[in-house]
Amino acid sequence: MKNTAKLSGGQTRLRLGRAKVKLLASYYGHPARDLRLICITGTTGKTTVAHFVHEILRAASQPAAILASEHTIKASVLHKFLNDAWKAKVTYVVITAPAEALDAEVFYGLPIYAAAMTDFLPGTLGEEETKAYLEAKSKLFKMDPEVVVLNRDDAHYPDLAGFRGKTETLTYGASSDSDMRIDFSKLYRKGSEASLSFGNKNFTVASFLTGEPMISYMACAAAIATALNVAPAVIAEGIANYEEK
Repeated sequence: MKNTAKLSGGQTRLRLGRAKVKLLASYYGHPARDLRLICITGTTGKTTVAHFVHEILRAASQPAAILASEHTIKASVLHKFLNDAWKAKVTYVVITAPAEALDAEVFYGLPIYAAAMTDFLPGTLGEEETKAYLEAKSKLFKMDPEVVVLNRDDAHYPDLAGFRGKTETLTYGASSDSDMRIDFSKLYRKGSEASLSFGNKNFTVASFLTGEPMISYMACAAAIATALNVAPAVIAEGIANYEEK
């Protein structure tokens, strides 16, 4: 007897999306296999954190490329970018991962080195929409990254706390349970400053960017960089180097 079960519209789109991504990866020769991909997701701050991390890597004299946008990323754009990064002989690639791109399987099959979450702010979304949005974000952390970085202060932290990096899992925030702890912060008219502690290391980071969320974004970038074994002084230098254009 033939199996007459039909795929739903969502399942069909999922399969087509994955097939397209696999074809693109094959076409470019799977350049991501030779790169360390740092993917940052979250409702806000993805681009800022990505630029902080990129500047930190530059300050650490690590060859790095960046593809950062608050908008969705097309699979064709992502894979061409990865190919260009490979040709440029970079080590690290910093990429923002919006929910729409994750839901569309744009990142399917990529070897994610580090996955980080800035925050999860569902805003005016209904319960079902919030659940779907969170599920899309969670896809990044289900891709077996070596390193996972999570916002300990976020209200939805319990929904993500089960995700672990294969080699390291770090949290950041003002909570006393955070690995990268925000001990003190101050906002200026044209900048922001935060005192951070990680284990027995205490250091200060500062940016020309201002606003309360910036404190969390700096801590997120610092946590990612710490997982990459970047020294605190270099982290502070990199964060200070970034200015929005």
